[in-house]
Amino acid sequence: MQVAHAEGSAATPAEPQWLLLASPFVWAPSMNGQAALGGVNSKVDVPFSEVMHNLSSVFMGNLELTNRTLGFYLDGVYAKTDQSERVYGRKVGLAITQTTLAAGVYYRVFEHALGGSTVFAEPRTWRIEPTFGLRWTRLSTKLDVNSLGLSLSKKTEWTDPFVGLRTQVDLTDRWTLTGEADTGGLDTASKKTWNAQGYLGYRMYVADHPAIIRVGYRVLSQDYRTTDFTGNKFKYDVTQRGPVLGLSMRF
Repeated sequence: MQVAHAEGSAATPAEPQWLLLASPFVWAPSMNGQAALGGVNSKVDVPFSEVMHNLSSVFMGNLELTNRTLGFYLDGVYAKTDQSERVYGRKVGLAITQTTLAAGVYYRVFEHALGGSTVFAEPRTWRIEPTFGLRWTRLSTKLDVNSLGLSLSKKTEWTDPFVGLRTQVDLTDRWTLTGEADTGGLDTASKKTWNAQGYLGYRMYVADHPAIIRVGYRVLSQDYRTTDFTGNKFKYDVTQRGPVLGLSMRF
């Protein structure tokens, strides 16, 4: 899943039906950390209070195919920010465009009946699903030192393996709580990466399709380091965190 967990609960063994879930989301993340390019170190600091001012665009979405036991998912995040700060008395502009795409698989290893049914006429349950996959990141970073007329840019991409755990519990016939956390990198490509998210969802029907409105919070942290074209260290050690609002529809 990553963002949107499979909504279906245990299907009858005689009906291994495959379902498709489409989940567009809007994310409003703050950003903080460090970026280094061309020997210039800059603090990445886009607080939540300035998100709408510094955030050029952001989007996240998820596609998932599942038979309620085994599932495959594709999760994407796109974010573009612009900010300026003073470094050693000079004004420095920092623009970051990041595209992250995660592809993974999960398997339901635990399911506990909670009694009753959801509004989708499915048993209420609590389930746990280990997951693993690959997270690809494409990053474009640009530093402008206006007083010197200096502009430095770096484009790079890397792929990290990750492993994690997903869970979902049906609180009532309509309300559901989902969560997921994973970690990766571990010097395979980036130094370290981790992701955590949780959502409260409300079941309803949209155009006769089962759907869930979700509100929650997500944190994505990445620490990637390499050498740039100047021979200096390129560093992107940034954590994005903020509220999420979205809709999951099942087909």
